[in-house]
Amino acid sequence: MTNTVHVAGVGMIPFTKPGRSGTYADMGESAAAAALVDAGIDYTLVEQAYVGYVYGDSTSGQAALYGLGQTGIPIVNVNNNCSTGSSALWLARQAVENGVVECALALGFEQMVPGALGSVYSDRPSPMARQESLRDELQGTDPSSPMAAQFFGGAGQAYVDEFGIDPAIFAEISVKARKHAANNPNAVFRELLTVEQVLGSPTIYGPLTRFQCCPPTCGAAAAVICTPEFAAKHGVNADVIVRAQSLTTDTASTFESRDMRQVIGYDMAAAAANNVYEAAGIGPEDIHVVELHDCFTTNEFLTYEALGLTPTGTAEKFIRDGDNTYGGRVVTNPSGGLLSKGHPLGATGLAQCAELVWQLRGQADARQVDGVNLALQHNLGLGGACVVTLYQKVDAR
Repeated sequence: MTNTVHVAGVGMIPFTKPGRSGTYADMGESAAAAALVDAGIDYTLVEQAYVGYVYGDSTSGQAALYGLGQTGIPIVNVNNNCSTGSSALWLARQAVENGVVECALALGFEQMVPGALGSVYSDRPSPMARQESLRDELQGTDPSSPMAAQFFGGAGQAYVDEFGIDPAIFAEISVKARKHAANNPNAVFRELLTVEQVLGSPTIYGPLTRFQCCPPTCGAAAAVICTPEFAAKHGVNADVIVRAQSLTTDTASTFESRDMRQVIGYDMAAAAANNVYEAAGIGPEDIHVVELHDCFTTNEFLTYEALGLTPTGTAEKFIRDGDNTYGGRVVTNPSGGLLSKGHPLGATGLAQCAELVWQLRGQADARQVDGVNLALQHNLGLGGACVVTLYQKVDAR
């Protein structure tokens, strides 16, 4: 027997630029406390916690949660690159679903520094050595360009080369992100942008300009999940469940295809999405709101097709027709996404979770998507891991 997994509570703090936040421990404690308040329970009822962060010392999770109390529960620290927050949720969900515990907490945070992401250790092989070697074979390397931008810019260029689209279409995604973020008090960048401003910002790599790249950000987010019995016993809001979830890693196609789109996780995303659709007995046509991993505009563009939101080769039309925003078929990143809300690596997946739970509860204020019963989340980490999660209102049929 397996348990239905309810999202009892979610919480996050407003994301900020590096140097303007509290410490990782303070941010993590605040987000976890907010999720507990939302669930209406005390920390003493949590039986396990999974805490995600990428840049931090071991047991930073304990440092954050000890501010809520020292209850002796298992606290597991998680690092899966940019999919870290969702990986923590995946572990917590497994524990609840399989009856190991009745209530678990997933927490993610990141205290970042200004500038592009870089490697911390120079005295050992890079965990992305295979991807980096293939990137160098396919397009060379540019020492003056950020590593991640070379991967995702190259993937976008591969799409342009195959389908002959105008790369200016990518800028439309940044414009949409800012429009959505304008209604999100937790977002870092809420000022509107024009296509001309996006394209006129400094070129970073390939088709990517500065306003098409997510900013380094500090922040934290959390979710409390539980069984139906726990929810009933403690009067927890049990309106939202995790209907299906899949965590995938790279397969041989990442490297054998010799295609930058596969190198940055297209097949991982497609496989995770297909696993979720099959488990839930639905299709992408049933999805009308998505929080997806828009670390760069090119990745959002490619992910439309990886998730099956639009057929292969039609993402440009999907954008031109307005099907990626309010009034269209699928509202993508109503929060503003990583591009505008910000991307504190360990927190991102749980911030996506919070946004979608608020959408399903009807608590998203000016960002609210009308009539949603299902919500899809996509969280990607190079190196690699991808988590796709489907949430559902309990009364939805």
